[in-house]
Amino acid sequence: MPPLRLLAENGMEARAVAAVTDRPAAFETEALRDTPHAFDGVATTYDRSNRENPLLCAMRDRTRAALERAAPPGSRILDLGCGPGTDVVYFAAKGYRVTAIDWSTAMVDEAQRRVRAECSGADVSVWHLGIEQLDTLPSRAAEPFDAAYSSFGPLNCVIDLDRAARSLAARMRPGGVLVASVIGRVCPWEIALYTARRNFRRALIRFSRGPVPVPLEGRTIWTRYYSPRSFTRVFERAGFEAESLRALGLLTPPPYLDAFAERHPQAIARLQALEDAIGGWPVVRGSGDHFLISMRRRRRE
Repeated sequence: MPPLRLLAENGMEARAVAAVTDRPAAFETEALRDTPHAFDGVATTYDRSNRENPLLCAMRDRTRAALERAAPPGSRILDLGCGPGTDVVYFAAKGYRVTAIDWSTAMVDEAQRRVRAECSGADVSVWHLGIEQLDTLPSRAAEPFDAAYSSFGPLNCVIDLDRAARSLAARMRPGGVLVASVIGRVCPWEIALYTARRNFRRALIRFSRGPVPVPLEGRTIWTRYYSPRSFTRVFERAGFEAESLRALGLLTPPPYLDAFAERHPQAIARLQALEDAIGGWPVVRGSGDHFLISMRRRRRE
């Protein structure tokens, strides 16, 4: 859920870079307060802003397609960090049975409103829960899931990824698939952009060992950046195994450069086509603004 000009260039950016911390206890306290509050503040405009951003739309399309390849319509799927319900109603319209969670109260309200308006009668439920809290999902939603889906990096905002992975594994059937777009460490455009501006701390911020406070409309989202290997290790410990990996935003610019993309649509289209062709190559598939990973719940431990 994190995009929507997260890295707007204003005074908060410098403070966010300076405030990088590796204090787990402080991170947990501040993240529990700050991150849901930040998303509450943009809930009513979040869907529109994302739909108007061609770079985010391209990422969303590819993440959706990966879920549709992994699980047919009729499957029971779990949307992790559903935001205002954009993907909830999309998959419900395709015939999926959708359970969605988010830890922002305002986002959940938006998602529930959208479900009532656009897919009344579909097998859909939306719950106010953090991803680590899946073990508290009500019993009427306890049937094992065939697949789980996470778009635009909600898993980067999780406080305890190990706990989240274990909770998810317990909720999925053996052989079920997790499809997630995750904000990565190596974003060539970002490194080049801020290096050219001689802002070296900003260019390397994704390599921070701990969580990073990222500004969003005057508020703060606490974000951890992952390499595919560090992310995969956590889920392997919980009983998953990686099946596929590709880059998102490797040759195309990060979503906060949407104004550039709108000025150069033909160049972006060519870069996107090339990225689609090479984004799964071993040398480059873990780079980009995000990486898109599919992992399968092991059938036997």
